[in-house]
Amino acid sequence: MSKEITETQRRILNFLIEQKTSRGIPPTLAEMAKHFGYKNRATVREHLAALEKKGFIKKNPKLSRHIELTLEDKFFIPRPIIGEVAAGNPLTIYPDAIDTIELPTIAKMPKDSFLLRVKGDSLKDAYIFSGDIVIVNPNLEPKNGQIVVAILDDAAVVKRFYKKKSESTSQMMIELLSENPEYKPIVIEKTYQKFKIVGVVIGIYRSMEKKAG
Repeated sequence: MSKEITETQRRILNFLIEQKTSRGIPPTLAEMAKHFGYKNRATVREHLAALEKKGFIKKNPKLSRHIELTLEDKFFIPRPIIGEVAAGNPLTIYPDAIDTIELPTIAKMPKDSFLLRVKGDSLKDAYIFSGDIVIVNPNLEPKNGQIVVAILDDAAVVKRFYKKKSESTSQMMIELLSENPEYKPIVIEKTYQKFKIVGVVIGIYRSMEKKAG
């Protein structure tokens, strides 16, 4: 049984999982056709047949909506972790994957998004802990209060972002705040050339498995 599915099949599977999670029932063929813009239900049936053949779903005539999700490890897809980001002292983002993690297919991964592993405890009061995986979207413009990944002097940090005027100079500045009183804010002049926002943190994934050591 192959676990490889097409991008369209993955989107349909994610829609099935989302609907099952939020509504408690899977969508009807008509709802799926409308959601994906298909003119008829036959196209939906074809994709569902492929997903059933690959073991992701099962048609059950005893259910009113006929689709049953098979809750197995097939709902997890390996994704690369491309580096570590500091919730504390800055760390390096590596050019190649340093690890992989099995992310649920329901986890949102917009175009160009990537994964980083958090190291440090400066965001513990935001419930982001050392070892957590953050999903970073590089295509979003950061807004005040959002958690961002930034490059500062060739190293990466994850902090809460604020842009405001300096009280002393009236110039725009960027302030990176921790969620831990033990860490002081990082203040950067807007013109500082060794600073760059990499992306906005849009999600966090945490494995409950304890690692040895």
